[in-house]
Amino acid sequence: MKKDIHPDYHMITVQMVDGSTYQTRSTYGKEGDTLVLDIDSKTHPAWTGGEGKMMDRGGRVSRFKDKFAGFGV
Repeated sequence: MKKDIHPDYHMITVQMVDGSTYQTRSTYGKEGDTLVLDIDSKTHPAWTGGEGKMMDRGGRVSRFKDKFAGFGV
C-alpha cells in the first residue's frame, strides 16, 4: 500500500436536525469541525413512513398503468 495517499481521518461532531449531536470519525473538514445536517433519519419521510405523493405529469403514470394493466396476472 502506498504511503501518504489516504485522507486524514479524525473526530468531528455531527449535529442532527433536532439539535442533538454525536461524535464520530470522518474525513469531513478538520479535527473538531461540526457537520450540520439538513435532513436526517428522524425527519425524512423515507425513514419516518411519511406520505409519499406520486405526481402524474402529462399522464405518464396513467399511461404506464394502462400499458402494463394485464402484466403478471
